[in-house]
Amino acid sequence: YPGNPVVTHKGRDPKVLWYGPGRHWALAVFDQQDKSRGISFYTSTNLKDWQFGSRIDGFYECPEIFELAVDGDRNNRKWVLHAADGDYVIGRFDGKTFTPESAKLRWSCGNCFYASQTFNGLPPQDGRRLQIAWGRIPTPGMPFNQCMLFPCELTLRTTEEGIRMFAAPVREIATLHEQTQRWTDEVLTADRNPLAGLRGDLFHIQGQFEIGPADTLQLVIRGVPITYDATKQELSCQGKTAPLKPVDGTIRLEVLVDRTSLEIFGNRGRVYMPIGVIPADDDQSLRLLAEGGSARIHSLEVHQLRSAWE
Repeated sequence: YPGNPVVTHKGRDPKVLWYGPGRHWALAVFDQQDKSRGISFYTSTNLKDWQFGSRIDGFYECPEIFELAVDGDRNNRKWVLHAADGDYVIGRFDGKTFTPESAKLRWSCGNCFYASQTFNGLPPQDGRRLQIAWGRIPTPGMPFNQCMLFPCELTLRTTEEGIRMFAAPVREIATLHEQTQRWTDEVLTADRNPLAGLRGDLFHIQGQFEIGPADTLQLVIRGVPITYDATKQELSCQGKTAPLKPVDGTIRLEVLVDRTSLEIFGNRGRVYMPIGVIPADDDQSLRLLAEGGSARIHSLEVHQLRSAWE
């Protein structure tokens, strides 16, 4: 196109979306001005002629902006703005200007999340907003560099701290389920491992647990521990931590086990902790134990997965 560049700025990573109420295109782009890093917004009706709308400071690379219903109420919708690290702000967007209604909020609590983007334009009867992030997980010996994390469905929900974004693995993970083991209403101790007979390297694990009076609950996947500290009300893995308070006396954990990652979701996605880790090839074991007292399995499902690649 002889009119290129249609937008001149000192940055990269344009995100273009159709803003229906204004009947125009909106563009969010990383824009660096001297030492100031932020996102600039432009508008256009033809994708060729663009007008500057506004700028917001404090964001770096790979902007993303989208609208979500709060608690599933389509009459109460908020916009989410974030950049490469995923830390997000909730607010309003009029097609030209983003107006924050929250402080910047922590998103991923893991060690490998970066530069996510979302699907839009899904069928109206679906209405999901699906996110795929870059998993910065070097994989020695492979003919590629790093990977993409598993697709997640994003929602906004009201919590005791205000409105927060939640993440959950897309339901299509069920198409990869093979053998499934289930447990209900069982006591956990330090010397009894209900998962002792399971071996493998691909799993989808979903559990609800009552922790007390145990001090900790630990799920060890191929030698890599995921630990819940009941005293601190804190979830941790590979040096990363996140607060996780019990709900009605229980916590929920969901884990996707891949060959180079553990993607951990706490309390239906209130905590999202993708962890890049390459377990030892000679350890395909699973362990679940309580320490400092007993805990209880309300429900637990362990699905062995087939590969997504035929």
